[in-house]
Amino acid sequence: MVRENYAAQQAKIEKEIGKLRKRAELLQTKRRKPVVASIIRSMREYNITPEEIAAAFGKPARAPATRKSAAPAAPRAKRAVAPKYRHPETGETWSGRGKAPRWLTAAEAEGAKRDSFLIQ
Repeated sequence: MVRENYAAQQAKIEKEIGKLRKRAELLQTKRRKPVVASIIRSMREYNITPEEIAAAFGKPARAPATRKSAAPAAPRAKRAVAPKYRHPETGETWSGRGKAPRWLTAAEAEGAKRDSFLIQ
């Protein structure tokens, strides 16, 4: 019975949170409308195009978004990092990021300096 009360209370709270989020979005929209109108008036007054604004931001012009979707942005592709260290015998490399490879930790344990494996 306690679980039922907890679940019901949690559902009620989550519903209230949803309502409050919607109210916050509406309030934000109301606050933005006069600012956007003012910007458009100024753009028309000074003959400023959306492309000029986009260029001032350093971004290419794009169509105005009607509403942001709930889907997250696509993850960025990981760039390959140039190797910074190389094993002289096997030719294995390491970028210097993340956990050090076994060959490097083993060499360091034997007294070698990490700098001796740097790629020139």
